[in-house]
Amino acid sequence: MNIHHLELFYYVAAHGGISEAVRRMPYGIQQPAVSSQILQLEDDLGVKLFNRRPFQLTEEGEKLYKSIRPFFANLEKIADEIRPTRKHRIRIGASEIVLREHLPPIIEQVRRHFPGLSLSLRSGYQQQIEAWLLQDMIDLAVIALSSPPTPPISAQVLTVLPLVLLVPKGSPFKKAKDIWACDKIEETLISLPSTEPITDHFQKGLAAMEIDWPIGIEASSLMLIQEYVLNGYGVGLTVAIPNNRLNAGLRVISLEGFDPVEVAVLWQGQPAPLAQAFIEAMGARARNL
Repeated sequence: MNIHHLELFYYVAAHGGISEAVRRMPYGIQQPAVSSQILQLEDDLGVKLFNRRPFQLTEEGEKLYKSIRPFFANLEKIADEIRPTRKHRIRIGASEIVLREHLPPIIEQVRRHFPGLSLSLRSGYQQQIEAWLLQDMIDLAVIALSSPPTPPISAQVLTVLPLVLLVPKGSPFKKAKDIWACDKIEETLISLPSTEPITDHFQKGLAAMEIDWPIGIEASSLMLIQEYVLNGYGVGLTVAIPNNRLNAGLRVISLEGFDPVEVAVLWQGQPAPLAQAFIEAMGARARNL
């Protein structure tokens, strides 16, 4: 078997498909090249390793993945251990919002105590991130929880944030009941993707009231939602962050009866000193917010 083909198969199996694997590879490679080389591997073995749509490893694929995973998953860790000058290295998984809006100041804070800090960052959703922790592909994660984490993963809740709606100051809506009273909600809902816990909790709350209000504009960040509401594109779904100053042109509408969002840091086993430093820094940032 070609060792490079095995490496490509490892990334495909670890990330649940060829397109996801291409995005996560540590070097550039095109999707057709991955597909072609995986087919060569299957030809060499004389078996099908996974079903494409929906993605699922076959029995033979599971067997091969379990065999090669310890080697490929630990390459970076082993390299760090045997380098003459060992650097402080940590692998963190988080949602894109956390990686973009909250992790940079935390990294800078920890870097002051751990010179030469090296990081590996991955974005994903709770199900993916828990799998990475269990497979020892990351050391730490910080995400908004959709559900309680799976044992043996440990969790520390950093903050609990209630859901709120944002409307322009001139909107006729003063309270949520003003919106629910409409026979049909005509305003466009501006929200994060449906996979985000904020959106998931909101839609479940609407379903309990038998209200249908699908996402009209899908935004990639909470700041972008504010901008869209300010520009009159619709009603924004977000969370109430303490001490967060909103634009004077916005009005906040509280949402009663909707589950809040818990933001937590996740890990497995006993955290190393570097991981513990990140956990403490994340807790401090949550308290400051």
